[in-house]
Amino acid sequence: MSVEPCPCGSGRAFAVCCGAILSGGAAVTAEALMRSRFTAFARGDAAYLLRSWHPSTRPGSLDVDPEVQWRRLQIVDTVRGGEHDEDGVVEFRASFRGPEGAGLLHERSRFVRVGGRWVYVDGEVS
Repeated sequence: MSVEPCPCGSGRAFAVCCGAILSGGAAVTAEALMRSRFTAFARGDAAYLLRSWHPSTRPGSLDVDPEVQWRRLQIVDTVRGGEHDEDGVVEFRASFRGPEGAGLLHERSRFVRVGGRWVYVDGEVS
């Protein structure tokens, strides 16, 4: 029996890493939520992406392009966003391949807690 590795690159099994969060578990840190959102993009889970987005910045709908393959996530920096914080920032680089070739998304994302759960607010792409 093989164990599916988590797409977020944590080195853990999907079921106990991002899989637990995507299926309704709470992310303990802002970084854990960021990793779960990368995994949701990699798996095409637009519903989870919308659920984990702050209500004030959430789009009405989201199309995840099935032709884009999210390949690797690298966490560059985190500011706050721990178990006892109310806000945090996660800077990351996400490698992908789409119809036009390889690409890299570099973003500094803001997160806050709403009702005790981490949500994505917005990000600054560089």
